[in-house]
Amino acid sequence: MPLISPARSTSALLTSGVARLEGMLKLTTAILALAAGVYTYLGVRELLNGSPTTVFFAAVIYSVAVSVGIYAFWVFLMQFMPHVVDRRGRNLMFGCMLLGSLMIVAMSSWLNASALAGAAAIQQHLSITVQNYTRDLDTANTNAIAAQGLLPDIQLASSRFARLADAERTGLLTGTSGSGTVVQLLTQMSGQLDSLGQEVQASGKRVTSLFEQGGKHLARMRELISDRGPISTRSDAFASESLALMGVIANLQQTSVAPAVKRASASLTAGFIAPAAGGRGDLADRQPAVVSKVEGSINAQAASLSDAADKILQTPRVEPARFQAMSPAEAVLRYAGDFIPSWAGAISIDLMPAVLVLILCVVHAAIRREGQPSSHATDMTVGEMIMALKMAREIETARHAVPEGTTPDGDAAAIPEAASDENVTPLSSARHTK
Repeated sequence: MPLISPARSTSALLTSGVARLEGMLKLTTAILALAAGVYTYLGVRELLNGSPTTVFFAAVIYSVAVSVGIYAFWVFLMQFMPHVVDRRGRNLMFGCMLLGSLMIVAMSSWLNASALAGAAAIQQHLSITVQNYTRDLDTANTNAIAAQGLLPDIQLASSRFARLADAERTGLLTGTSGSGTVVQLLTQMSGQLDSLGQEVQASGKRVTSLFEQGGKHLARMRELISDRGPISTRSDAFASESLALMGVIANLQQTSVAPAVKRASASLTAGFIAPAAGGRGDLADRQPAVVSKVEGSINAQAASLSDAADKILQTPRVEPARFQAMSPAEAVLRYAGDFIPSWAGAISIDLMPAVLVLILCVVHAAIRREGQPSSHATDMTVGEMIMALKMAREIETARHAVPEGTTPDGDAAAIPEAASDENVTPLSSARHTK
């Protein structure tokens, strides 16, 4: 019974294994191509516009073309790449596989990712937008209520002038009791500051109302994010809420009372007119001195309010960004770093056959290696071959130099009986007959 070498046995096993799995390879490739086509259809459907029928057929045609292209590409590589053994050809085949993989990613993988994570990516976009709007609303509200910090100063100044007016009625400032010029001046300043304080308080109520309104819009936007309805419908409703919220932020910035405080402080100084002394005797001399002190106090108070208002007005205005609706594909591309698992799954569906191609290359290389002759018969150099031929010729020459039928020692050689057989031809005779 002939013996089979281990190398030949291994080569036969690998060859039969490849033959048995050929149908499985094609079926696996077809299923992967079909899956890529389905997810490509789901992704491309969101990008097309037109009637539902047009969108349906256009998406089906594109997805079928993608599936056929992916299947044909990988089947071609499985059929030819394992049998290209020279280095240049193998490098060209690898280059073709890389180019084709890039084209598959460009025409299918990103649409697969859109189908897998498009809704989640849009929700991510909405969540980030809500965070930005929340920050803008808080900033606008802070700027609007900053003027409320001036209210204690205004109220203190108003009450101080009112107390001075009451003191002057008893003659504490000029030394003469009554409601004269100084009392009227102090009462007037107290009234102006009191009116300004009331305006600041009213502004605070409007700011609070607007802030609560903006909070309601933000709450509605968060509900839309966590809802389970179609993402396109929720995105449209989110856009409406964001537009209303931008109006609230704009109103908050216009409601700030800081400009009014600035104008009121300027009017306190510019509109001050020192009244003529109305007293008799030495009272006419004391009244201008008191009025002058009141004027200095008014100027100091006006400068203080003006500086505080300037600091508020120097705060940068809030410029909320307008909400931009995005398609699932655009959202997946923009927030790709947040959906790496989805991208990995989408690309793996398309490029999984590349692993099968590499396995085939390794198996066919092993089949060729195991099926080659032994190393001592194939690794002989040219010099070794020449030396072997030379030795063979020398042996043949030495055989002809010895007389036929004798040994090199001169003794007669016993010719075996088998040599006389008519079916056996001596080597020398056979050589001459050729």
